Amino acid sequence: MRDPVTILTEADLRALVPLDLAAVDCIEAGFRALATEPVAMPPILRLDIPEHRGEVDVKTAYVPGIDQFAIKISPGFFGNAALGLPSTNGMMVVLSARTGLVQALLLDNGYLTDVRTAAAGAVAARYLSRTDVATAAILGAGMQAEMQAVALSLVRPLRTLRIWARDPARAAALCDRLAARGLTARPCATVDEATGDADIIVTTTPATAPILHAAAPGQHITAMGSDAEHKNEIAPALLARATYVADRLSQTRVLGELHHAIAAGTVAPDQPFAELGQIVAGLAPGRVAASQITLADLTGTGIQDTAIAALAVSRARAAGAGRRFTV
Repeated sequence: MRDPVTILTEADLRALVPLDLAAVDCIEAGFRALATEPVAMPPILRLDIPEHRGEVDVKTAYVPGIDQFAIKISPGFFGNAALGLPSTNGMMVVLSARTGLVQALLLDNGYLTDVRTAAAGAVAARYLSRTDVATAAILGAGMQAEMQAVALSLVRPLRTLRIWARDPARAAALCDRLAARGLTARPCATVDEATGDADIIVTTTPATAPILHAAAPGQHITAMGSDAEHKNEIAPALLARATYVADRLSQTRVLGELHHAIAAGTVAPDQPFAELGQIVAGLAPGRVAASQITLADLTGTGIQDTAIAALAVSRARAAGAGRRFTV
């Protein structure tokens, strides 16, 4: 007889999977598996709806040793703010890796994507930034900007955050939200003011032209806004100067910041680079000198979705959370 399907709401999932070190470690394990296990992870399925500034990504991955796999539907509609609606949304379907039967529906409205994306930024900082960092610059002021700031504070001893956004009011509002979380942050009028002597720079915008053109020796950059071919936050010349790390090289060559550097001719199309999972697994070096400029190109991978979904389902079962339906 088929087991019941568990339905978990966003409220359930927020209680079960907070953004904490356990979530960071879960995503780190996913990256390690991507480098060391025969993971099956197809290319992203993408749908664009340009007249409404909309995009929908579908991601999935099977990881040997994990009893489930997740298929995630992730819309982003960037005109929604004017309608009083959130820009991101989504859900995950969790299926048995043994039978293919549906085990759970995670109606997270994009929350788990926010957590796993922020956790990936923390993993990148853990392996690529200096250990003595004190200041981080966040470019952007949306939900992911806030969560990246929180995630960084879990793995590095940040003393202050600097926030830049095209809308100064949104930058100021983010600083207020971070203060409520116990983090010190101040808004900056320009990108240069925010990034000038920051130890870590995180870009979190849907920009279609570079917003970051320079970096100083010793800085680490996490670029996580370029998850589609038309998005671009990092100047190609800057990427060429940095020690570049991909979340998935085959993916960043076609839709990440690397894609734009290749198109600009600053990087060869077949130039080899390390992936974050290889560094986590000790198969490739990360930061080897304090003066390096390191750059992590995070386009988002299906393995992150399967990893965070499996964590959510495991915790839900342990807690008896969610609603169960026999289908």
